[in-house]
Amino acid sequence: MILVFRQGDTEISKNLRCNERIRISPIRLIDENDDQAGIVEVGDALERARNAGMDLVEVAPQSKPPVCRIMDYGKWKYAQRKKEQKAKAHRHETELKEIRIRTPKIGEHDLLIKVGRAREFLQRGDRVQFSLRFRSRELAHIDVGVEVFQRIK
Repeated sequence: MILVFRQGDTEISKNLRCNERIRISPIRLIDENDDQAGIVEVGDALERARNAGMDLVEVAPQSKPPVCRIMDYGKWKYAQRKKEQKAKAHRHETELKEIRIRTPKIGEHDLLIKVGRAREFLQRGDRVQFSLRFRSRELAHIDVGVEVFQRIK
C-alpha cells in the first residue's frame, strides 16, 4: 500500500509575492484588521503596510484585481511551518506498519522478536500487517504458513 499526502498550503506559500515583488496595480486590499479597504494602487497599499509595521502579501494572484493582505508575513510563515509539522506528526500516529516474514521456516525466537516489534507499533497506535513470503517449493506447503500466523495470533 502506498500513501500519498499532499499539502495544498505548502505549494501556495512558496509562491506568495510580498511587498515590492507585487507588480500588478491596482489591487484589492484587505487591511490588518481583515476589513476590505477596496481597490487601491500598490504604492498606497505598501505605504499603509509600512505604517502598520507589516508586509503587503499577494494572497490571490489569479483574481481580477489580485487580492493583497496586510499581515506579518514572517509570523504567518512560522505558523504554517508549525501546522505542517503538527500534521506530519499526526500522520505518523496512524501509519500502517508492515512486518515481513521472509520464509515460513522462521525460528521461534525470530518470530518472538517480530511479534514484540508489532506490540510496540500497536501500543503507539499504529496498525500492523504481517506478510509471509513463499518461495518455489514452499508454495506446496501453505499449511506451514498458516501455522506461523496461528503462532503470531
